[in-house]
Amino acid sequence: MVIRAISQVKKASNKSRPAFQIFVRLRICLNFKRLTIPDLVHKSKLLTMKKFLFLLLAGSLSMACNNNKKTEKEIKETKDSVTGATVQAPPVVSLLEKLLGSFVGAFGDNKITMLIIKAEGDSILGRSIVGGNDRPFAGTFTEYNGIYTIVAKEPGDHKDDGVFTIYFNKDSSDLVKGSWKANDKNRPLAKAYTLQRKKFEYRTDVGNYPEASQRLLKADDVEEFPKRELEFMRNEIFARHGYCFKKKNLRQEFEMMDWYVPNTVDIKGYLTDIEKKNIQLIKRYEKYADDYGDEYGR
Repeated sequence: MVIRAISQVKKASNKSRPAFQIFVRLRICLNFKRLTIPDLVHKSKLLTMKKFLFLLLAGSLSMACNNNKKTEKEIKETKDSVTGATVQAPPVVSLLEKLLGSFVGAFGDNKITMLIIKAEGDSILGRSIVGGNDRPFAGTFTEYNGIYTIVAKEPGDHKDDGVFTIYFNKDSSDLVKGSWKANDKNRPLAKAYTLQRKKFEYRTDVGNYPEASQRLLKADDVEEFPKRELEFMRNEIFARHGYCFKKKNLRQEFEMMDWYVPNTVDIKGYLTDIEKKNIQLIKRYEKYADDYGDEYGR
């Protein structure tokens, strides 16, 4: 009997399971039907709004991070700029170093170029180019109240050697003043001078006949000129190189020109191939002149 009772319970259980499942499904459907269309739309709007707020918050955070990065980058660039400016700042030049260079001006009836090439300790070295002469000098200097006084002597083995006294004011480093006294006791009194800083520069666009340094000349360019003009044309080539003429008439002629700066007494290594050929052409047209001088205007 016990076995039969158990069997009946199992059968009852099996019969009731489908009914239970149907009941559960029906319950779910009823609950779902309770959600109306407006409810679903409302829930959808809520979800959309949440997503929008989330994206807005994420975007704000991203922009804030980018702004911070940009600010950091700008700060770094500013620091680099300041650092670069510090590195590129010009070095401090001592007052004495400002004296180095070339100074040009009147020296009696001539034009002089004074080159100061070294200043160290209390010593100074340089050279003077005047009257067809190129003479070195060396000396010492003292300083008092911002005024440097330089006493520089030429070697003494030339009849025109002497002693320079040079005054240099710290407030006007582009100007030197002074005097020169010959070693020869029979020479006149000392020559006074005021010289302006002026750097020699070789240029092919100066003078009356610049084409003589720019291109090869032809016979048509020179055959109509008188011998005096041809001589000037030829020596103008030398003048562009800063040649200091020994012939007084040429020296005085070129010293009147503001572009001319006496710089050397030997230009053989500076002439261009064009200039060399033009000099030979001009000289051929000077062949009948008795007093045109040698190719360097002496």
